[in-house]
Amino acid sequence: MISLPLYFFSFANHFSRLMTRLLLILLAGLPAVCGSLRADMTNDAPVKSALLENDVAYLRVGEVQKNLAEEIRSEQTALAATNKIAGTVLDLRFAGGDDSDAAKAAADLFAQKKLPLAILVNGETRGAAAILATDLREARDGLVFGSAAAELKPDIAVTVKTADEKTYLENPYAALADTETNSSAVTNSFSPFIDHTSEADLVREKIKDGDQDGDSTQSRPTEPQKPFIHDPVLARAVDLIKALAVVRQPHA
Repeated sequence: MISLPLYFFSFANHFSRLMTRLLLILLAGLPAVCGSLRADMTNDAPVKSALLENDVAYLRVGEVQKNLAEEIRSEQTALAATNKIAGTVLDLRFAGGDDSDAAKAAADLFAQKKLPLAILVNGETRGAAAILATDLREARDGLVFGSAAAELKPDIAVTVKTADEKTYLENPYAALADTETNSSAVTNSFSPFIDHTSEADLVREKIKDGDQDGDSTQSRPTEPQKPFIHDPVLARAVDLIKALAVVRQPHA
């Protein structure tokens, strides 16, 4: 099986120590904005897909069943037809299934890709879905985000309350009330410095604090705030893929 380059994993393991300044510059104020959701993202679709930040493919699997690899390939092809894909998020949270052959076929499909892959799991990831996540992780074809699933320990631990996580699956842009999910209940092995505050928010804060230019006689219109991902597990996966895309760009 083809593994991602070794620096992919070294980068992730030393993310906080080596890349803090780079990510502050690149990611602060760059919200994980969603492109249009695909029309076939229905409740009964074997694989639900969407495009995040114009170049991150999002694939959500509800059950690992026959022809899963073909469904994934079809969704990837459709997304890549209109946008250059920087990486993929495979969401296996709350996923199950009992077709281990389908899990192996899907793992083989991802092994052929050279782009970054993030696998999302939680305590409800079970059966063939847990096998798929384990196979991808053991083959070093991607990094696992979320909370522990079966015998699988995530590379990037992020714990979210089950009820909140279900809400995020329906709408990752949902802004929940200030509960434990948005504070102490969310844990992760990344430094918590990543901030999705937009430029418009910063301008508004400056005006509020009376820090605008002295010669400003008229208030300038600000850009409408772009939506960003509140789902902490998905947001961290997208952030890492976006950062890796920058690192992997050829330098002049």
